[in-house]
Amino acid sequence: MSKALKVMVVDDHPVVRDGLRLSLMDKPDMTLAGEARDGLEAEEMASEVKPDVILMDIAMPRRNGLETLLSIKQKLPGVKILILTVSEQDEDLLQAMRLGADGYISKKVNVGDVIAAIRRAAAGEIVISPEMTAKLVGELKEEGKKPLLSEREEEVLDLLGEGLTTVEIASRMYLGEGTVSTYARRLLDKLHLKNRAEAIAYAARRKPKKA
Repeated sequence: MSKALKVMVVDDHPVVRDGLRLSLMDKPDMTLAGEARDGLEAEEMASEVKPDVILMDIAMPRRNGLETLLSIKQKLPGVKILILTVSEQDEDLLQAMRLGADGYISKKVNVGDVIAAIRRAAAGEIVISPEMTAKLVGELKEEGKKPLLSEREEEVLDLLGEGLTTVEIASRMYLGEGTVSTYARRLLDKLHLKNRAEAIAYAARRKPKKA
């Protein structure tokens, strides 16, 4: 018999955690690795229990799910993270996928679909609710009609990915610091990213891996 999947649940609503806990308890191929109420608690717990799959909400106190997704993926790149949320905002979906989410599931789905999503994510699939898939495809089609970032914005993004500061990027590109900041703001907006840390993570994820 294969080892049971260690699943961690992250949600600030006790009723959601209770429901998922009960659903996981009677699945022979799964075990509850832990429960967290917010992003900071989730990151600390993930480092301790090293789950196989994390089910995580977006809107939570202290630190939201997208920021936590980024920090956990940086420390534990092998963990699969499924966003389980009421949010059907295109921006949240796009940002989650760009930051490395392994799936995006609406809380409108039934528990059976969530359990199936855990198994699929653990097997390496990207899992997205059907209604969200159409939105993602539509957004990607729009992006494909024209280059998303300008040549200068691409260059700034690459340099951010190398860990350079605004001052260092300005020196490298022979530009003013204000101009670099403008390019950085534009690329964040276009990529639906919130801050420099998310841009660095995005740049690192799209960089080809060396053989």
